[in-house]
Amino acid sequence: MLIISEVAITDLIPYVNNARTHSDEQIAQIAASIKEFGFTNPILLDGTNGIIAGHGRLMAARKLSLDTVPCIELSHLSDKQRKAYILADNRLAMNSGWDTQLLTLELKSLDDEGFDLEMLGFDADELRELMSDVNFDPATEDEQGKLDELDPKWIICPKCGSEFDARKN
Repeated sequence: MLIISEVAITDLIPYVNNARTHSDEQIAQIAASIKEFGFTNPILLDGTNGIIAGHGRLMAARKLSLDTVPCIELSHLSDKQRKAYILADNRLAMNSGWDTQLLTLELKSLDDEGFDLEMLGFDADELRELMSDVNFDPATEDEQGKLDELDPKWIICPKCGSEFDARKN
């Protein structure tokens, strides 16, 4: 059974070979998330207060002047497993993707409810692209007639506006 305990941030020891980096902007985003939602993702420790995962959360906690943070001890890991998990914890999350249709629906729902979407970690360009009202409904007969008059050689990407020669592979 995993036990969450509060540990003084002054007692935590960052992993000296932590290969993951955190920009000031990302630390500010993590801090804003902690402020909004609470500290919902505990820092993972090696049994001697060495950080396995949560370096960014620790930096955000310092930014927020927190005295303690929730932690989970993973003292059962061997040294080899601990080193591997430090990398895996960061990399595996990067391997996921998004269902953009569902993401857009969720973003629009939150936006309609007045939630500050910038708190979610997406940059302004990403939000603008996701929230744009692109209409993929079938064309009307009148619109289709206008499309039929166009030179079929050229195709314009509706997303980026680039023109492509339809005859080239």
